[in-house]
Amino acid sequence: MCVAPRAAGDAAAAAAADVYVVTSGGRRRIPAHSSVLASASPVLESILQRRLKRDMDGGGKAGTGRAVVRIRGVTDDAAAAFVRLLYAGSSGGEAVAAAAAEIDEKSAVQMLVLAHAYRVPWLKRRCEETVGSRLTAESAVDAMQLAGLCDAPELHLRCTRLLAKEFKAVEKTEAWRFLQDNDPWLELDILRRLHDAGLRRRKWRRKRAEQRVYVELSEAMDCLRHICTEGCTEVGPVGRPPAAAPCPAYATACRGLQLLIRHFSLCHRTSCPRCQRMWQLLRLHAALCDLPDGQCNTPLCMQFRREEEEREKAKAKAGDDDDKWELLVKKVKVARAMFSLGKRRQMSSSHCQC
Repeated sequence: MCVAPRAAGDAAAAAAADVYVVTSGGRRRIPAHSSVLASASPVLESILQRRLKRDMDGGGKAGTGRAVVRIRGVTDDAAAAFVRLLYAGSSGGEAVAAAAAEIDEKSAVQMLVLAHAYRVPWLKRRCEETVGSRLTAESAVDAMQLAGLCDAPELHLRCTRLLAKEFKAVEKTEAWRFLQDNDPWLELDILRRLHDAGLRRRKWRRKRAEQRVYVELSEAMDCLRHICTEGCTEVGPVGRPPAAAPCPAYATACRGLQLLIRHFSLCHRTSCPRCQRMWQLLRLHAALCDLPDGQCNTPLCMQFRREEEEREKAKAKAGDDDDKWELLVKKVKVARAMFSLGKRRQMSSSHCQC
């Protein structure tokens, strides 16, 4: 039975074809053009060149008959669809989109195998997207095996994400039990990847939590300068009453810092945790303060600066560079810079919208 490819046009175009594509069962012979097949796939180009050379070495003349290319391992319908997609790929544009829309969930697996075997990159990407967009807990294990066989990294990544997200559901599937019984190495590889992904997630969460702490410390430094320079509701600079109206950060940071300052001024205990926290905030402010000497209204700023300078000199003499406090100061500086950059971007975008 001869079936002309849709992209070939009418019967005249089919008659001009010089290649037969024969399916696994041999029941279907698809007329095609060697120029189209060769331009679409380097593997098919190599096969056709070998067939032509063999015919010439055998004493025949080129073009006296139709070469035969066999596509094995897939159904007849999949082979015919593959040939149509090769013709669509040679046309490009809307023909590719229309042909790719015909790829359903069942044929996408066979198309992916053929696209990998015959090295058709654009079709391989389309099939990866189709299979990956319809992944379920039932199909994730089979799709991961397919991704490994066909060297499909995008599909492999999607399978790994689904396994990490719904591993309990995957464990209950027949495919996972079959994998445990027949391919323990792949099972071990999957479990190792899930373990590594879990470690990365925990590390990322810990890093995000640390970043939040540095941002909060940066905001506390701004509130401390604001309170000691302008005053806010309960606490104000020396010789000036506090401002009556609360600032924008009053509810989130400023009020709590004012309460801590009032406690610090009244507490007389030697080992008070709240006072120790205030000492650390004042020391951090002194490390970040860039105002000239005598112009900062924050209490103990100059004293902490001098102590820090003496500490630096002592460390330079001792050759000790490992200081957790310096690392904290650097990270808060970075957080302040990133926070101020984000504010500037927000302001510029709001001005652009206006």
